[in-house]
Amino acid sequence: MHEELAEDGFTVIAVAIDEAVESVRALAENTTYPVLMDPDHILTELYAISNVPSVVWIDGQGRIARPNANEFGSDMFSEYTGRTREGHFDQVRAWVRHGVVPDDADSEVADLDDDELAARLHFRLAAHLRRIGDEDGAAAHFDAAARLAPLDFTVVRAAMPLRGGDPFGEEFFALLAQYQAAGSPFHGINPLRRAG
Repeated sequence: MHEELAEDGFTVIAVAIDEAVESVRALAENTTYPVLMDPDHILTELYAISNVPSVVWIDGQGRIARPNANEFGSDMFSEYTGRTREGHFDQVRAWVRHGVVPDDADSEVADLDDDELAARLHFRLAAHLRRIGDEDGAAAHFDAAARLAPLDFTVVRAAMPLRGGDPFGEEFFALLAQYQAAGSPFHGINPLRRAG
């Protein structure tokens, strides 16, 4: 999409809520668009993002044209979601080329509640403590964050690799099953929930 719509003034900007620069660098190796790092998850607070991938459309004047939506830039997860990227890509093309936004573009995104905000603060503390070598302190704050926001992927799943876990392993699939059993809660537009 970045290359296809570049002449129309469209740019993709990816933001990794990760601190493993080398891992992100490997994933971004052949991309032609900017990939930014947000290890403190500031973006997830600003846009009330509770799951990834999330896509926010921002117009040339810096206004949100469509709030965060659970969309995909690849078909990597099609097996799990039953959706491909093409529906979303067609919406992006219509917006960029013709100014047409989807019907759900005026959706309101609920603010993060107090527990979700506190979970993000605990996550930030945990990440900081981990960076300075206080593994016990980090573990306590990661645990507190998970108790406060147990289905928030930007907190629970993001902590998995920081705690030595596999973000695509058994622990992830257990989280995914809990998330789906709870109706796939998501701050923003969730086409998966609408379709399901």
